[in-house]
Amino acid sequence: MRDMSRSAYTLGQEFFARPADRVARELLGSRLAVRGADGSVTRHVVFETEAYLGAHDLACHGSRGMTRRNATMFGPAGNWYVYLCYGMHWMLNVVTGAEGVPAAVLIRGAGGFGGPGRVTKGLGIDRRFDGRQAARRGGLWFEAGPAVPARFVERTPRIGVGYAGAWADKPLRFVVDPGRIDTISGTPTAVGSRPRRTRR
Repeated sequence: MRDMSRSAYTLGQEFFARPADRVARELLGSRLAVRGADGSVTRHVVFETEAYLGAHDLACHGSRGMTRRNATMFGPAGNWYVYLCYGMHWMLNVVTGAEGVPAAVLIRGAGGFGGPGRVTKGLGIDRRFDGRQAARRGGLWFEAGPAVPARFVERTPRIGVGYAGAWADKPLRFVVDPGRIDTISGTPTAVGSRPRRTRR
């Protein structure tokens, strides 16, 4: 991913202190910035997200109350919630809404990585980031990108939540073709081939 301007606007806590579905939609086109061990920063355009709305959302980890695993979800907006799925894939989420409400947005696609497990593996993200603030000082943050028009956004049911009854059908997955973002921003979203769309 091409390194963008260092003066890019960092999305702060106020951006995330809103309903998860709104945050998920507006994260499309933003840049997920990662600082490497050598201090270099790469930026990866977000093109797929999923919203988890809170305890009433039966697909949400917080629907059965707070546990050691999901406690981060109940914390301040703008913190990272990172958990292990199927004992092998790290899932990167950012907490949203009011403190005490277990709501978050899952990052399913960014830069050249399609599928949440591929995002974390490709960018070297693991449990270390759980509970950290999505800010420059934590080494992982979001920067504002172009506003993605509604006509470019596809909304679908979330993936892998069939256990959630009627909540499995809610259109809370948001996707934009990275090529569409190219036409808005005028910059490439990834180096090389288009990201593969995968379930994990």
